[in-house]
Amino acid sequence: MNAAVRAVVRMGIYVGAKVYFIHEGYQGMVDGGDNIKEATWESVSSMLQVGGTVIGSARCKEFRSHEGRLKAAHNLVQRSITNLCVIGGDGSLTGANLFREEWSGLLDELVQQGLIDKEAACSNSELHIVGMVGSIDNDFCGTDMTIGTDSALHRIIEVVDAIMTTAQRYLALVSALACGADWVFIPEMPPEDGWEDSMCQKLSESRSRGSRLNIIIVAEGAIDRKGLPITSDFVKDLVVRCLGFDTRVTILGHVQRGGTPSAFDRILASRMGVEAVLALLEASATTPACVVSLVGNQAVRLPLMECVQMTQEVQKAMDEKKFEEAVRLRGRSFENNLTTYRLLSYRNSSFNVAVLNVGAPAAGMNAAVRSAVRVGITEGHKMFAVSDGFEGFYKGHIKEIKWGDVGGWTGQGGSLLGTKRVPPGGLTIYHGHHHQAFESLLQLYEARADYEELCIPMCMLPATISNNVAGTDLSIGADTSINAIVETCDRIKQSASGTKRRVFIIETMGGYCGYLATVGGLAAGADTVYIYEEPFDIRDLQANVEHLTQKMKTSIQRGIVLRNENSNENFTTDFIYQLYTEEGRGVFDCRKNILGHMQQGGAPSPFDRNFGTKIAAKAIQWITRTLKESYKGGRVFANSEDTACLLGMRRRALVFQPVSQLRDETDFVHRIPKEQWWLKLRPLMKILAKYKTSYDVSDSGQLEHVTRVRPKETNTSAAI
Repeated sequence: MNAAVRAVVRMGIYVGAKVYFIHEGYQGMVDGGDNIKEATWESVSSMLQVGGTVIGSARCKEFRSHEGRLKAAHNLVQRSITNLCVIGGDGSLTGANLFREEWSGLLDELVQQGLIDKEAACSNSELHIVGMVGSIDNDFCGTDMTIGTDSALHRIIEVVDAIMTTAQRYLALVSALACGADWVFIPEMPPEDGWEDSMCQKLSESRSRGSRLNIIIVAEGAIDRKGLPITSDFVKDLVVRCLGFDTRVTILGHVQRGGTPSAFDRILASRMGVEAVLALLEASATTPACVVSLVGNQAVRLPLMECVQMTQEVQKAMDEKKFEEAVRLRGRSFENNLTTYRLLSYRNSSFNVAVLNVGAPAAGMNAAVRSAVRVGITEGHKMFAVSDGFEGFYKGHIKEIKWGDVGGWTGQGGSLLGTKRVPPGGLTIYHGHHHQAFESLLQLYEARADYEELCIPMCMLPATISNNVAGTDLSIGADTSINAIVETCDRIKQSASGTKRRVFIIETMGGYCGYLATVGGLAAGADTVYIYEEPFDIRDLQANVEHLTQKMKTSIQRGIVLRNENSNENFTTDFIYQLYTEEGRGVFDCRKNILGHMQQGGAPSPFDRNFGTKIAAKAIQWITRTLKESYKGGRVFANSEDTACLLGMRRRALVFQPVSQLRDETDFVHRIPKEQWWLKLRPLMKILAKYKTSYDVSDSGQLEHVTRVRPKETNTSAAI
């Protein structure tokens, strides 16, 4: 929540508004006085890395009463506050909407009671409201991810991963995807009657296959088909009674709320905060109160009441035991997770399908391989693993890989199949790192004319920490890498506490691609970020140093400057370090850090585990479909361009794109796409670092309506 508060304050000040903090939620709005304070630029510095909420939040009975809302209105009018940005769950947002609906009535009452005059009522006649959803349950319809969910997943996975080496429903499901759980109980999908026996049978089968550890996740509100609660103790007693396994229960509770916010949450909150201010600027008496949110990778605005109604309908469907309905109303992202989980945990035409990793390791690759292997087996294929990339391929290091061989792979960093950077000299899933896989796939596609054996479906998944593959907004491994950068920046900021002002010059990886530096900089609250895609000269360097010196003369103690490793061959990290050291004399001293390979990350983040798991499952389903379509006369023959694809995330959808078409979108010399969506985040980063810059609002979210997911025919594999 703090990142959102910081973004709203800074964007608000940037557009010339007066911004106030209301401490302790609605309680502070009702009590007034010192609870409502003007915010300054400095008052939100070093807030990004703090968990919880700096301005407090409180449940407030009084605000639910008419008298309470009257007091709140009085307090706002006294300060001429007519725009509210509310961060909270559906209860808080519903309350805000009611407050808005009553606003003119409340002002009339205040005039009648002589508490305010007519002019005050006139000049404050409209109240505008924008909501941001902050809730770890991610149970708000219309948003793919609410602020706080990703951080809660980080906590859950830390605990589950720790168990493997020595609360609410959505959390349980995503954690199951992200840590490879054996069985999951969630309210939306009660197990079939007789589940006790089938669960025990499944557990004993996996033991006989050699798995020593089983993980069962029970969400807070889990129930059976009759609506009776399923508790963790009940499950434990059952396992002990039927199988005699040593079983321990760990209850996560408040651990899920605490801790430092993850990089994803900070970026989500920063983007949403800026979006909220823009939405308030454009609000009028006729526009409905809206919620800003992210769908896929795109900012959208949705009418607050439509979201609340959908969220309430889910509850109603649950109460009436209409579980399929509830899953559908929860939205596509939840439904997709559920479909992927079902595919992975339950066992027609048979083909041979091989998986190989190419290029440098990226966190999340192993989760993708596990998913590909298991979905492939579920679809009836014989799965093969190629070790050590193309070198292993031409040496014939190919062997069948079975269901049990990939157990426990989800949380492992690096590449268990091995990757070697040997491009092929003159099959089917590649995990593409860097451009290696992309260029390799192009060569194989072009060699189809000479080798009929290469006329088979091929699909590449983008997996590179640099996120520099054309055809996709996001790639497996980048989120883990950004978290590594952000953790380092946080540690650096905290380590140097004391009276000395200090600036850190930090070099990040990424080849010629500035994604890691830019998005890492946004999440870490960097002052300046130097990248190759945005050329800079001596005048820019001078302006940056002066800007930072001015900031450091206030109460700000720490500066962070990020430099992408290949941003400029002459303005090296040493050069920039020496420049800042010389120019900062008497104001601050400097340190430099080169982050190096730690950015390839240890254990993959929840986002990378889920992203890898979902896109690999989708890729295998595409391969199955393409194999069936190209199977003629007893053999597979696929030579059209749409049978050699990259599966990428484009704005809000996963799309299969022919590699031959992506050739023109790529700068092969520098190994980066010609157009990069994240460059639009740069002005946002500069505004949050107090630069005057122009912010292009053409990409800001437009008001849309909450879409109903129509029930599909019984084709479960259609939508992942």
